[in-house]
Amino acid sequence: MIKVEGLYHSYTKNEKYAVQDLNFEIAKGEVLGFLGPSGAGKSTTQGVMTGLLQLQKGNVTVAGFDVRKISRTMFNKIGVSFEQSNVYGKLSGLENLEFYRKLFDVPTEDPKAMLELVGLDHVADQKAAEYSKGMKHRLTFVRSMLNKPELWFLDEPTTGLDPAIASQIKDIIKKKKEEGTTVFLTTHNMYVADALCDRVAFIIDGVIKLIDSPRNLKLQYGERLVEVEYREGDCLKKEKLSFLDRKDRSHLTEIVNAGNIEMMHTKEATLEEIFIKVTGRGLK
Repeated sequence: MIKVEGLYHSYTKNEKYAVQDLNFEIAKGEVLGFLGPSGAGKSTTQGVMTGLLQLQKGNVTVAGFDVRKISRTMFNKIGVSFEQSNVYGKLSGLENLEFYRKLFDVPTEDPKAMLELVGLDHVADQKAAEYSKGMKHRLTFVRSMLNKPELWFLDEPTTGLDPAIASQIKDIIKKKKEEGTTVFLTTHNMYVADALCDRVAFIIDGVIKLIDSPRNLKLQYGERLVEVEYREGDCLKKEKLSFLDRKDRSHLTEIVNAGNIEMMHTKEATLEEIFIKVTGRGLK
């Protein structure tokens, strides 16, 4: 669905690049996450792929279309949800969606059903200018689904949302993936990336440092540890044991057989820990 080869982009039209020599592909039905801090080049990459920024150097194919020759047909196939909400404040939530759906030449979703999907049906007739930041974000998100996109660009889809709504948004993305939608997701939220992505690309200062699945990265860079809390008489003990150490494995077996475990969980590395190890930088 997406193929990017040797992509460079400069906002100053010189060799000070916001992104440089990016190379990656996204298969149909795959979720690829661009993971990096603010200013890393995530939104720039998305901007080129969606036609918001002119391709300066390299080759980019999106849904079978060369972005140098973008046609109306391509926009029928893609959906874009921006981090910064850009809704029409003087229109109601429902009017925003009704207006937007008329821009497409393909069948669209029912705007009322879309508002209900993200819990905005009770404010469907309220002006968008009166929406909270989180409500505007949900409206922008659901607007990107109206044309039933084959390829979905999501920029920080859970930013500014409370945990319950953020969980709901993630469930919607998972469902669309199961239906075969391809997703390019940009985020600095490691939990969102871990929950949704088949693969993640670590990008820093406009350069991709690596691309792999979250599972492979954890196996490659993480320590194989288990943290266990158990009772021994009146004492609560807490230990961190290695699966690679024979003595630790034997000791863990003894603890399990004693049957006094209160808590136990693996301690694989988080994507943020791996990101810092690989790039030397944090995600904020």
